[in-house]
Amino acid sequence: MSTTRPFSRRLNHAVEGLMVWVLRFGGWASVLVSLGIVVTLVTESWPFFAQVPFHRLISDTMWTPLFADPQYGMSALLAGTLVTTGVALLVAIPLGTVLAIYLSEFAPASLREVVKPMLELLSAVPTVVYGYFALLTLTPLLQKIYPDLPQFSMLSAGLIMGIMIVPYVTSLGEDSMRSVPMLLREGAFALGDGKLGVALRVVFPGAFSGLAAAYVLAISRAVGETMIVAIAAGLQPRMTINPLESAATVTAFIVQVSLGDLPHGSIGYQSIFAAGAVLFLMTLGFNLAGHVLRRRFHRAS
Repeated sequence: MSTTRPFSRRLNHAVEGLMVWVLRFGGWASVLVSLGIVVTLVTESWPFFAQVPFHRLISDTMWTPLFADPQYGMSALLAGTLVTTGVALLVAIPLGTVLAIYLSEFAPASLREVVKPMLELLSAVPTVVYGYFALLTLTPLLQKIYPDLPQFSMLSAGLIMGIMIVPYVTSLGEDSMRSVPMLLREGAFALGDGKLGVALRVVFPGAFSGLAAAYVLAISRAVGETMIVAIAAGLQPRMTINPLESAATVTAFIVQVSLGDLPHGSIGYQSIFAAGAVLFLMTLGFNLAGHVLRRRFHRAS
């Protein structure tokens, strides 16, 4: 026994040290991958931004970098991206928040154990399936309401994209609400508040830092979505904020151009990385804003 205990103790220390190095390697690997993405985007997109003045990105209303008479109005792609993202968030944030409140505060445990895994399964469905569902099922239904709706529209793509990201908001939101201390609920009940009042005036503000993280994740997921908007929203860049029209997004343009044969170093090839760099900056900005918002509400709580 005296020889077995020191051996097992040394073995535990060795395993613990190995796991520390594995976790450290995983952390540094994620940092290096992110740094590699940034370096690739900067080095490949810098020649594009060196040739195209910044004012053309704003003043031009069309995005046609592959045409004989190219125009570089990246605002056309950004408009499509923001409109589809806005439609998706109008669906995902209210619906996901209501579902999170219901699952956290009102649903029985047996129902929660069934509904939550079913919601999370929605995030496992391939986005190509969502895209063709929007194009072949939802769009004909919307055309009965809006007869002039084209076959490709940002409305159809945004609605399906919102349904797709509902599980992100619901799952993270429900986890955040369940982490609110029970003492806060009991104190509100002792003061005579009802269950709905406790959920809206105590649990929701107490969990808002986690809900903000869920909202930021939903925004980033919607901004970076590719296949749904490429299939259902169209591939024609258009400067419009009308969701009833078709338009191209930043990710849809990257998919469209990447399918062709472009020589390395050409303006068309560099435009792919320029669009990717703009998309990366948008996502980074949303995440930084969410981080600041989360810290502010965490301090307030």
